[in-house]
Amino acid sequence: MKAVLIMGSESDMPHAEKITSALSNLGVAFEQHVASAHKNPEKVLEIIRSYPKGERVAFITIAGRSNALSGFTAANTEKPTFACPPFQDKVDMSINIHSTLQMPSNTPVLTVLDPGNCALAVYRVLNVDSL
Repeated sequence: MKAVLIMGSESDMPHAEKITSALSNLGVAFEQHVASAHKNPEKVLEIIRSYPKGERVAFITIAGRSNALSGFTAANTEKPTFACPPFQDKVDMSINIHSTLQMPSNTPVLTVLDPGNCALAVYRVLNVDSL
């Protein structure tokens, strides 16, 4: 069981480190990838499809601005998808949060703004059988 982080760009790495630090503290294995749903959707699909059915995986998408990454991921997997978008400040958040919260039908994305809470939510979902 593991968390798979997909970042829209290298600039999302500092935000990802907040999540991976919390995942490490919780004992959750993780992998990190950089792939933009806008710029290289084939790479995102390759990442998603590399985790076969039955493997316990949760995806964490980290993308700001026009967040296609979260919806694209959720639309192409049956595994849980968590969005934890980075924001520079409250103005940035108020402008860009809607691209993460408003997903089309059949693309369930769980949005968690706090990186530590995102890691904890992933931990709980991956361990739902043992609760």
